[in-house]
Amino acid sequence: MGRTSRSLSLDTVGVVGSGQIGPDIALFFAKSLHARGTKVVVVDVSPDALERGEAKCRKKIAKGVETRAFTAQDAAAIGAALVFTTDIGRLADAGLVIEAATEDADVKRTIFASLEATCGATAVLASNSSHIEPEVVFDGLRDPSRALVIHYFFPAERNPLVEIVPSAKTDPRLTEDVLAFYEGIGKVPIAVRGRFGFAVNPVFEGLFLAAALAVEEGLGTVREVDAAARRALGLGVGPFTAMNLTGGNPITAHALDVMTTKLGTWYRVPRLMRETMAAGGEWEVARRDDPVELPPLQEERIGDVMRGAFFGLAGQILDSGIVTLSDLELAVEIGLVVQPPFQAMNALGLDRALGLVRDYAAAHAGFRVPRCLVEQAARREPFPVDWVLRRDVEGIAVLTIRRPQALNALNADVYAQLHERFTALRDDPQVVGVVLTGFGPKAFVSGADVHFLAAITSPQQGLATSLESKSVGNLIESLGKPVVCALNGFALGGGCELALCCTARIARKGLSLAVGTPEAKLGIIPGAGATQRLPRLVGVELAARMLRTGQGLSGREALASGFVHAEVEGDLVAAAAALARDIARGRSPIARPDPGPLVTPSELPPLDIGHLSRAIDALMCRAILEGCRKPLAEGLRTESELFAACCATEDMGIGIRNFTQNGPRANAVFVHR
Repeated sequence: MGRTSRSLSLDTVGVVGSGQIGPDIALFFAKSLHARGTKVVVVDVSPDALERGEAKCRKKIAKGVETRAFTAQDAAAIGAALVFTTDIGRLADAGLVIEAATEDADVKRTIFASLEATCGATAVLASNSSHIEPEVVFDGLRDPSRALVIHYFFPAERNPLVEIVPSAKTDPRLTEDVLAFYEGIGKVPIAVRGRFGFAVNPVFEGLFLAAALAVEEGLGTVREVDAAARRALGLGVGPFTAMNLTGGNPITAHALDVMTTKLGTWYRVPRLMRETMAAGGEWEVARRDDPVELPPLQEERIGDVMRGAFFGLAGQILDSGIVTLSDLELAVEIGLVVQPPFQAMNALGLDRALGLVRDYAAAHAGFRVPRCLVEQAARREPFPVDWVLRRDVEGIAVLTIRRPQALNALNADVYAQLHERFTALRDDPQVVGVVLTGFGPKAFVSGADVHFLAAITSPQQGLATSLESKSVGNLIESLGKPVVCALNGFALGGGCELALCCTARIARKGLSLAVGTPEAKLGIIPGAGATQRLPRLVGVELAARMLRTGQGLSGREALASGFVHAEVEGDLVAAAAALARDIARGRSPIARPDPGPLVTPSELPPLDIGHLSRAIDALMCRAILEGCRKPLAEGLRTESELFAACCATEDMGIGIRNFTQNGPRANAVFVHR
């Protein structure tokens, strides 16, 4: 059986079009769904296009084996899941079909007429249109309630972003199901209302236009503007390089031409683009090994122009009301590999950001100064970016920690928002319980952001940081309403500590790693309660082994230990919400561990800690033994004091530096002091 996500049951997924992006979409589905037996059928009228698309997929699969992204066995299964055919009848039993043909409304409507005649009545029909509004694409469908745009970004099998764009006639439940489905298979789906270009492409194509105009205005050559724009905006590649990589000149030129009437007169095809396309060549940009150095004043001038355009473009999209600020921020950062615009404006200062946008608008007719930026600057407050999202379902508030770029790691902003959300929920009479979960299929919370830990420079700061990090957990524990932690993925470090504060924990079934306390590998002890709450939940022996070695538990092991109360197949959040309601109504026997002193041995048994710091291990043992012999509140204070002691060791600095420089898999060389 194929993967099931709410109402989506997918034994077969179809992709229509084997051109630029269709094979990449198909490859992503095959990689994500092959283990469930899902077939991915690519249909095109051109045998040559099918042959090229299949060869492209096979080449990328082979590359994946070469780079060890997956095993040879997985590669064989991925390849076997892919079918390339001219027979549209092979889509008769598909549960989802994505049209990925040319960006032509008439062509798309013809394809969807054929799909509606071929596919079953429950099949979801989607278009990968990069610009055309869903009402235009699906005009003429007998049942538009099952149709919506699912816009992928280059390269489709690796870029996490997808824009989910329903029409006014799309069933809202389908939109929610599609968002959940894509999140569950590792994408970052963003809901956007229909408008030409949607939310992200006007920024992408607008940045290209701004760069082209900068060249036309004599600020630099194509090479120079491409390099300076990349540095100013934190782009993965410059705007001209991106156009070369995506082969995007024809689509972008057409889009800019349409945007002139649909989005505003500043959008237009620049002279430079017309000349380059007429010559049939690519943009002359620097190679990776050919750095472009500019005089400081030229670098600053190009940077200011590009920042003014970038901030203005992002603000204009927000003004349109088609997407939320936090969704737009995430989409632009992930989809375009660029600095997040609203955080960049906050860091620069909104007065300065507004000044750059006004300067750009004054020099470029038709470019609008966003209302949102003017109003936010007048408030003298930064743009609010949500990392903890809330939605309410029948008396249950669902809080989702969403930082997919960092596997939902905790930093000061996340802690602050968690405290704010839980304080509001405590005082909300309409809410009887809470579900706390993470975004995506990999991590509930991967731990505390290491940059957050690296900022600790003294034992005094370490003590304050530890005590402050406990405030959210203490609030959750004393909320007066049940809080169920829904472990969508692994809970490590600070994520484990958040989960421990909840009334109950359930996990997605089949997690190879569900929970772990890897702090010892960083040269620290936990600072948000794990040395006290974990022994009270799973016993001193198991807790000490986990804390001292950093070894985690699988979902099955977490269930056997009592860390989680159930493993769940299907809709994890719905199961967590049901459990929260049952606890609130007194229908569940789940009880919290006793917060009183815990009987502990005089000393912990010898344990092979391998390369880990013996100095930190001594502090860890003290925290477990001395802290657990006290009531919970006093034990938590002891833990914080011993966390502060870690901050005076050489090994903490060694562990944190090793992680930031070499990654989590490299063992730190501790000096045990």
